[in-house]
Amino acid sequence: MTVLINFPVPRGRSALVPSVLAADFTCLKSSLAPVKKLADWVQVDVMDGRFVPNISFGPGIIPAVAAVSGLPVDAHLMVSEPGRFIGSFAAAGAGLITVHAEARGTAACIREIKALGLKAGLALRPRTPLARVIPFLKILDLILVMTVEPGFGGQTFMPEMLAKVAKARALISGAGRKIWLQVDGGINARTALLASGAGADSLVIGSALFSCGKPAAFLRGLRAGL
Repeated sequence: MTVLINFPVPRGRSALVPSVLAADFTCLKSSLAPVKKLADWVQVDVMDGRFVPNISFGPGIIPAVAAVSGLPVDAHLMVSEPGRFIGSFAAAGAGLITVHAEARGTAACIREIKALGLKAGLALRPRTPLARVIPFLKILDLILVMTVEPGFGGQTFMPEMLAKVAKARALISGAGRKIWLQVDGGINARTALLASGAGADSLVIGSALFSCGKPAAFLRGLRAGL
């Protein structure tokens, strides 16, 4: 197993996490080059065409993303049966694997991820109650609040999810553990500030980053404003 070790832990500043889904696949190396020293890690969105109406990547992309970005890579499994894929994504080098509360066998998946020595995340679709994370607060490394319906990039941020983010921050504070609170969906320069203000400390950025023309300047500006 070739896992990038020392996956970041919360340390009082927001993590900036580019989503590979929005990168330029005609040249992944040049697309990710501007984020190498500015992002905290890179996210790969994995979709099976069942859990969400889209199909994306297999585990083979993980080592390529790690090699060209020089950053830890997390796999966000937007799949119906994540237990079928955890081993292969772990072996490919994902340092963090996030599964969905709405998927099959969530509890067993989280236990498997931790048993493999990886960081474990739990994602919630917009309509999924925050209470679904409570049984896992003692072992989770990341809680992901989706601010769009998962499946496609470039969607509009759902401001009504900010209250959910704030409640998730309160849950994490009450747990007394270092757990990332991640927001994914419609993040741009404006909504990043809203999400951060509500308590998020990990921001997944896709279309706004890779379509702006100057991704390095975008990340520097975002970092300075948070």
